[in-house]
Amino acid sequence: MPVTLTWTGHATWLIDTGAGTLLVDPFFDECPTASMRAEDVACDAILVTHAHFDHVADAVAIATRTGATVFCNYEIAQWLGRHGVAKTHAMNLGGRVAVPGGHAKMELAHHSSSFVDGAYGGSPSGWLLDVGGKRIYVAGDTSVFLDMERIGRPDRGGRGLDAAILPIGDLFTMGPEDSLEALRMLRAKLALPSHYGTWPPIEQDAAEWARAVKAAGLADARVLAPGESVVVP
Repeated sequence: MPVTLTWTGHATWLIDTGAGTLLVDPFFDECPTASMRAEDVACDAILVTHAHFDHVADAVAIATRTGATVFCNYEIAQWLGRHGVAKTHAMNLGGRVAVPGGHAKMELAHHSSSFVDGAYGGSPSGWLLDVGGKRIYVAGDTSVFLDMERIGRPDRGGRGLDAAILPIGDLFTMGPEDSLEALRMLRAKLALPSHYGTWPPIEQDAAEWARAVKAAGLADARVLAPGESVVVP
């Protein structure tokens, strides 16, 4: 079953699993590079990596309007509930849960996490998705870490990662150089850059990054414009 990944800008992704659409880290209306408005988003489930504003800004509005369940850590679920979101699924690192089209596992991430109002955001995370017969890793805002080697190991059926979405913006996440080290451990077939180009402090030459990934023989690197999609091979 084909799985389609759409980058809407910054670190927000729509993932069409063939059995529903997952929305990762909703940030639209105040995102200067967003390809669409929050009111135009359709999704069946929302996955949140952490509590920073540029990852949850439109979560309440979209979850309330669509009725989509938000999958997130316990602290984020509590915060969303206080802000009127009726359907949350609280979990923690290492947990695995059914989502439209398959399963999602909450994986490690290494960075800070707090809400814009100062509330504690719990442990940050990434997501390892097994959806539509594809294995996709969404790293979130993490720095590079050695457990990426474990995340990239083939599953019991011998399947490795079909795609990895990695931040390359530097400053608040890993940068281009560390993302190459991450890809060496993950061994994904397809690499996609995220969390860059939104504001000057995280501006990067994504085309140069893709050339470096390919030159090192690490993955098929694709650079998407906001609103552009790729089908996971």
